[in-house]
Amino acid sequence: MNQTPFRIDPFRMILIMLVAMFSMPGAVQSAPIDDTAIFWAITRNGEPAGYLLGTIHSEDPRVLDFSEVFSEILGSNQIFAMEMVPDLPTLQQLTGFMQYQDGTTLESRIGSERYAKLLSALASYRVPEDWIARMKVWAAMMTLSVPPPETGFFMDFSLSLRAAGAGLRVVGLESLEQQLAFLEDMPMEQQLALLDQALAEYEKVAELHEQMVSSYLDGDLQALSSQAEDQLGELGEEARQYFLYQGIELRNRRMIDSLLLILETDRVFTAVGALHLPGKTGLIQLLRDRGYDLQPLPLPFSAGTPASDPGSAPPQRN
Repeated sequence: MNQTPFRIDPFRMILIMLVAMFSMPGAVQSAPIDDTAIFWAITRNGEPAGYLLGTIHSEDPRVLDFSEVFSEILGSNQIFAMEMVPDLPTLQQLTGFMQYQDGTTLESRIGSERYAKLLSALASYRVPEDWIARMKVWAAMMTLSVPPPETGFFMDFSLSLRAAGAGLRVVGLESLEQQLAFLEDMPMEQQLALLDQALAEYEKVAELHEQMVSSYLDGDLQALSSQAEDQLGELGEEARQYFLYQGIELRNRRMIDSLLLILETDRVFTAVGALHLPGKTGLIQLLRDRGYDLQPLPLPFSAGTPASDPGSAPPQRN
């Protein structure tokens, strides 16, 4: 296959990877029954400090249809904080992480039989074969873990554009190196096991994604957590614990440290994957542990119940 210009397929590949990075399931601890909301107002000592929204990394039009009141809430902040800012320098840097730089080929790492299955599975992703040939194992696995994107205009990206358009400064709570560390350092045995699972189940990815979107639109964080736990439960316990600690707990610690620094001086709208919110090591509890109060809010979409008036301070939550 001839090499395809960067402006088409490789950029599409990067969008796939960004969606996959934000969408990796993590084993999460069950949330208390009153902590199943995905949208929260944050206060401290009775004063508004910002908002916390758990996102789903999807292009579904229903999760992009924000209410007018929500847009006012978003615009009432000074900072928009997300997991990682998907700007052009980050996209360019990501290409270096995704592929072997020393001449190693993916086929040499996974074997000819597995590689042939991968080429077949990736046919609908419109990824150039010469690009696939240099991909790292974890990059191939993650590509198959999400449906092929049509636009790349997923929820997190849409929110960041809206925030920038409203005059908010957009910042990342993690660097690309930090976010990818747990994948780069994953033992090869686990990477191959995850790739085998992805190859066995790639035809179900769209169905599983739709189930998670449905739970998300119901505002059911507990259901989302359970679905992610079911997916991860199919792996061995060693891989499950690796994702739990490296992919969720350590990342939550980094994100809360970054967020707390910003909250000291500015009102912050924080949008991160919904699975980073619940549990004893989730962002909801970590914020409470640092003296912040959180009040659940209705879903922010036009089709749902309107969010609360941003002009009034939300009630405190003890």
